[in-house]
Amino acid sequence: MNFTFSKEQNLLRQSIREFLTKECESEFVREMEEDEMGYTPEIWRGMAKLGWMGLIFPEKYGGTEGDFLDLVVMLEEMGRACLPGPFFSTVVLGGLTILEAGNESQLSEFLPKIVDGDAILTLALNEPSTTKYDPPLITVQASVEKDKYIIDGIKLFVPDANVADYIICAARTEGGPDLKEGITLFLVDTNTPGIKSTLLKTITRDKQCEVAFDKVKVPERSILGELNKGWTYIEKILQKAAVAKCAEMVGGAQKVLEITTSYAKKREQFGQVIGSFQAVQHHCANMLIDIDGGKYITYQAAWMLSEGISCNREVAVAKAWVNEAYKRVVSIGHEIFGGVGYMAEHDMTLFSRRSKAAEITFGDANFYRKLVSQELGL
Repeated sequence: MNFTFSKEQNLLRQSIREFLTKECESEFVREMEEDEMGYTPEIWRGMAKLGWMGLIFPEKYGGTEGDFLDLVVMLEEMGRACLPGPFFSTVVLGGLTILEAGNESQLSEFLPKIVDGDAILTLALNEPSTTKYDPPLITVQASVEKDKYIIDGIKLFVPDANVADYIICAARTEGGPDLKEGITLFLVDTNTPGIKSTLLKTITRDKQCEVAFDKVKVPERSILGELNKGWTYIEKILQKAAVAKCAEMVGGAQKVLEITTSYAKKREQFGQVIGSFQAVQHHCANMLIDIDGGKYITYQAAWMLSEGISCNREVAVAKAWVNEAYKRVVSIGHEIFGGVGYMAEHDMTLFSRRSKAAEITFGDANFYRKLVSQELGL
């Protein structure tokens, strides 16, 4: 792997940072935490106009034909700014799933809408039937009735379902609840009768929802991919989603390091700046070590995914490490800031809450340690 960013990737990073520095200040992030939508249509349209939604999609559907590595560069900058809104849900969970599983008709219909910012999507996977992260545990049923399917059941922690135009729902069409076989993906219009979305209270105040499907009728053409083969696509998307989340976490951790070292260079105690104390210096060094380690393994996994190289172990190592590294970085940042860093108005609280939520999103460190041990043949 070449760890040097291309000229195009550096320009991409620069343009994203400039836009988010101007449009996504911490005050705006806090406003969106209290806003029911969680984003503004003005910034959403601005992102679409800049080509962000179409970065990874083929030119024939209006995109710019970038690869997954380019998307990770973008997501790192978004994590650095704590960008609110349904970008991750729409592009990573929605768009990449359609790109992976959709037929030509579905690709032609939905990808241009995503690229233009005209459609918001999300993925409904998790359910209340488990107390731990277990993606194949699907109990929501989709039964056949003539030329339609009837979806019935509840999904939990569906991101941005409150504003989504379409929900990709993983439902059981065959077999028992703990089998990977018999899962089918359905692309459901949220205006379909029987769908109810309820916002949940979360630590990050992001827009996670409970979505109830009450005998929701969908046509057969709404199936994404093959019937009963949905897990094949889910597995691939969750790998990319895990690495994408790592990129966000790395970006957030980098920002925490920047504001912490800046504070340590200015804050005086006992007649000198606290950055001159060896303990604080070592703390900041440990933060950088955690961040650089997380960044390298995240980009290694992203590069392998971009190249189509099998990387089960690399993805698992990245998520297991970054989950805990981000928390350690934030914890050290709080220790250096002291009490001021715990005030609601302080930016540290934005990152500490996000680090805790990101830790369990798409699986916590223990979940991925188990996958790593399986890769080792244990």
